Amino acid sequence: MQTFGLIFLVALLLTVAARLWLANRHAAHVLAHRNAVPAQFADVITLEAHQRAADYTATKTRFAMVDLLAGTALILIFTFGGGLQALHNLSAVWFDPGIVRGLALLGGFTVISMLVDIPFSLYRTFVIEERYGFNKVTVKLFWIDFIKGLVLGTALGLPLAATVLWLMERMGEWWWFYAWLTWMAFNILMLAVYPTWIAPLFNKFSPLTDAAMKERVERLLDRCGFKVKGLMVMDGSRRSSHGNAYFTGFGKTKRIVFFDTLLARLEPQEVEAVLAHELGHFKLKHVIKRIVGIFAVSLGFLWLLGWVLDKPWFYEGLGVSTPSTAMALVLFSIVVPVFTFLFQPLSAMISRKHEFEADAFAAQYTPASNLITALVKLYKDNASTLTPDPLHSAVYDSHPPATTRIARLQQAPAH
Repeated sequence: MQTFGLIFLVALLLTVAARLWLANRHAAHVLAHRNAVPAQFADVITLEAHQRAADYTATKTRFAMVDLLAGTALILIFTFGGGLQALHNLSAVWFDPGIVRGLALLGGFTVISMLVDIPFSLYRTFVIEERYGFNKVTVKLFWIDFIKGLVLGTALGLPLAATVLWLMERMGEWWWFYAWLTWMAFNILMLAVYPTWIAPLFNKFSPLTDAAMKERVERLLDRCGFKVKGLMVMDGSRRSSHGNAYFTGFGKTKRIVFFDTLLARLEPQEVEAVLAHELGHFKLKHVIKRIVGIFAVSLGFLWLLGWVLDKPWFYEGLGVSTPSTAMALVLFSIVVPVFTFLFQPLSAMISRKHEFEADAFAAQYTPASNLITALVKLYKDNASTLTPDPLHSAVYDSHPPATTRIARLQQAPAH
């Protein structure tokens, strides 16, 4: 085995082992605290609801471990098992060297990965989510969504992939910079068109018609100095009983979207508090910071891809004997997540910091007590565990643990 192949294999196995260990201790920790509601929530969360959340969390976590093992097996088959080389050989039979052959390789890799994932998606939706009362998706709707996603992914992904392959082959040693500019432009375009062109393909959006709620939201927007194009309600209940609210778009296309399930469960003042939290993310420029961070990291990765592109050891170490630009893209997409796992805790820490800041922002414009009661309801209704394993939470969680988050809100100055 080539040196790089050995390094990758060791890194892969260590990463998988770490993730399995973290998941196992998370499930064990949650179940160990299953029979006692944390003191802060004892008056508002029943033992039955707490136990349901613990069971739901443990079930999802253990299933994720199986999913991880299946994904790891697929990586080994693609690389050391010769799967990618076989895909190349097959595409070479049908297509001459060039962009079309490269697209065939990328397409084959994507289709196989997608087919392997389908059984896991079906089990997650129709067994786990169904068992705990969250799933509202019918089998028919599942496959309609799947086909829509496939068609949309093909319509958007193929031109982007073809453009990148063309840049890799025609733009010399600086191709990675032009590919980065292209990728950046593509993502900005998607942010602009998603609210009005893509999201409606999967969900129905209608204007917020509750006059009192609309007036409350508009007053909050005025206090915060925030302008949006529309206040929309999404039929989230068509697929799940989970509730949420979010902003989408940017510039003149910004929209506030409420899940109908959220509006049905929360009191108006609680909806206002949740919205104030989401406003905090925008006003504190968390979204912009995240986008800039992603663009900066992607520039570094593309530069690195440009560096390994013509290195024989990169291909040979991963079971490939016929280098190509498309093969480099596939291999890089496999390798990067393995070596970047160590940065996961940093990413999670930054995200949790932003959540605390958004909570503090919300407490300036709405009573903190309203956000607290909203969060408690959401934790209960979404069966979110109140007792995550601290280490697992530190590595993965984008949101602070419920006890810590609410304790901070309780210390916020009175509104």
